[in-house]
Amino acid sequence: MNPLFTPDGRYLIVRDRLWRAANPGLSAEARSGLVNALMTARREVGIALRNKDGTRLAQARIAVHAAKVALGERGAVWWTDGTRDFNRCLVKNTPYAEWYLGTQAMK
Repeated sequence: MNPLFTPDGRYLIVRDRLWRAANPGLSAEARSGLVNALMTARREVGIALRNKDGTRLAQARIAVHAAKVALGERGAVWWTDGTRDFNRCLVKNTPYAEWYLGTQAMK
């Protein structure tokens, strides 16, 4: 199943919540490298949790955060028009609410 993105491409919707999408201005190579770094860091989080290794867990979570910031999913927004960030907000509480209701009616 393909994720649903807002018409402006800024967010993807998961369980009625907006999650900031990666910066579309990244090159395919840069995006691929950052996604690989993110997946590696997430695997490290799992290993650290299973091993109850607090130091390794902290380092892995820092790496996850850094990759997400580099992708544009966290930190400063990647768009430049001054529009507010609605990351993690319920769609119904954002300007995307009417559009989203329309997409759900078509299902």
